[in-house]
Amino acid sequence: MVKLAFDPLMIPVDAVAGESALAPERMNADWLRQRFVQQPAWHPEDAEGQLNQQTSKGKPATPASVLIPIVMHPQQPTLLFTQRAAHLTDHAGQVSFPGGRMEQSDASAIETALREAEEEIGLARDQVEVIGTLPEYFTGTGYRVTPVVCLIVPPVALRADPGEVAEIFEVPLAFLMDGLNHQLRTFDLPDGYRRTFYAMPYERFFIWGATAGMLRNLFHFLRA
Repeated sequence: MVKLAFDPLMIPVDAVAGESALAPERMNADWLRQRFVQQPAWHPEDAEGQLNQQTSKGKPATPASVLIPIVMHPQQPTLLFTQRAAHLTDHAGQVSFPGGRMEQSDASAIETALREAEEEIGLARDQVEVIGTLPEYFTGTGYRVTPVVCLIVPPVALRADPGEVAEIFEVPLAFLMDGLNHQLRTFDLPDGYRRTFYAMPYERFFIWGATAGMLRNLFHFLRA
């Protein structure tokens, strides 16, 4: 198992991003659909491997996809996450979106995200409305990830695959789409490299790393 050489929860908060929250009227299904149809001019944030599209070993990044499920509850929309099982080789115990690497049988990045979500959390494809994708996100661990955004109308029956997922949970979209909840933390690696990352702690869950980076891009895209 690959273990982190640091505990991200123990790294102090440097600052918060602080941008104003996404307007409530932009968090309804019709507006979200239209945003992907008529996309604004905007720029994704540089993060982890965005400028270096290869791994540290010089190999091409591995294509992967995640599903970003917006659950349209009548009271307020939420985003659905998983907490990865503790025994996994990559990103054990971390919060993530359902997803994984592309298989040869997958016809597209969207197909990868739907297949992985079905396998990991039992989310049936006929309960998913894909509304668009965000720019590819290159991770420091060598993945080229396509975030696939979708809408889900509850109720949905979910079941976690215990081999991959420890828990399924939801976070209010309004909380995640508020820059005051986006923390910046910095740590120094033994080789002298300094890394700054976003974190969005919510109750007992610690959202950080690539997942927080993709959330920042969703935030910028919806606010633009």
